[in-house]
Amino acid sequence: MGKGFDHLYPAVYELENLYHAYVRARRNKRYYHEILTFSAALEENLIQIQNELIYRTYRSGRHRQFYIYEPKKRLIMAPPFRDRIVHHALCNVIEPILDQRFIFDSYACRAGKGMHRGVDRLTHFLRSARERWGEVYCLKADIAQYFPSIDHEILLKILWDRIKCEGTRWLIAEIVRSTEDPREYRHVGLPIGNLTSQLFANVYMDQLDQFVKHHLRAHFYIRYMDDFIILEGDKQALWHYLMEIKGFLEDRLCLHLNRKTSIFPVWQGIDFLGYRIWDDHRLLRKANVKRAKRMFKRLSKDYSEGRVSVERVRASVMSWIGHCKHADTYHVRRRVLAGLHLQRGKNMGKKLVDNVRHDVYNKDVGGGDKEVQDETNNLHNPQNWQ
Repeated sequence: MGKGFDHLYPAVYELENLYHAYVRARRNKRYYHEILTFSAALEENLIQIQNELIYRTYRSGRHRQFYIYEPKKRLIMAPPFRDRIVHHALCNVIEPILDQRFIFDSYACRAGKGMHRGVDRLTHFLRSARERWGEVYCLKADIAQYFPSIDHEILLKILWDRIKCEGTRWLIAEIVRSTEDPREYRHVGLPIGNLTSQLFANVYMDQLDQFVKHHLRAHFYIRYMDDFIILEGDKQALWHYLMEIKGFLEDRLCLHLNRKTSIFPVWQGIDFLGYRIWDDHRLLRKANVKRAKRMFKRLSKDYSEGRVSVERVRASVMSWIGHCKHADTYHVRRRVLAGLHLQRGKNMGKKLVDNVRHDVYNKDVGGGDKEVQDETNNLHNPQNWQ
């Protein structure tokens, strides 16, 4: 039983916190019709949310559902804008408390962490393990259908160990149970698209982190959401870890490992967070290169038909180049971007392509366009995936 925190709820519904939550929730979306309508009567709407939270009459709205197909088909459930404000207001208060307990090497959806730092940390682990053991093996695993499999009762029990405040518990339960079907006996699943889902999913998997670090005492362990890796010099030790982890996940969290879970020597390279990683170099995954080619082909078509602006094309290209910079990709960048052809507004299109190729040849994102750079940075922010 860990230390619990009480008297949090007034900070959640405090008007200044709600306003900061509103600013965060509208980031990069301020001209959407739903947000413009809300903003037109901002003070009135924020006070309405505050009263609903104070008197506990707040109810989550209906999610807008749609599918994304890259990198694989996923159902996204986007909450209404006023619900996103409540989610941000809640996370502003409870995230620092919950994050205190997370291990250092958990890298998903956390301030100061992220995908590229996780990749750098794995590279560091590979070099340290190589120095320690010479021959190194990797256990690479992920959870089958992670978000749809999170058990609500188990999650709330974990959260109640840290959150003692009755009002905050009520709001958390309202959000978690907002998608429950009363006809179902067991309630599982968090909607991909909620800010709170990212935080609660990390809280859920933190149980595994603590088990691996403190019970199994695995030194070279790293996790990004439901993907995790352990390095070891003894393959049999990894098989032991795997059996222990499998039992823990099934018995304590009602989760199951993906069938792709494997143990292999690290000289084969480790496929992690979009890269193939060795101790002395890293490459982009082949699937990522193919996806980029499809994306640029689609962008070229959309641009020629007037559906996207030149700024949108440039931001997408620069975002991809920024991702490539973290691997040995100079020749890949040249090959992929050679297929970028912009036909509408020939002078502007030619200038953009020339600038992009200049950036590639100089092995840098470059550009010098602050607005484009800001948009590129925003594309990497998990809070903008809602």
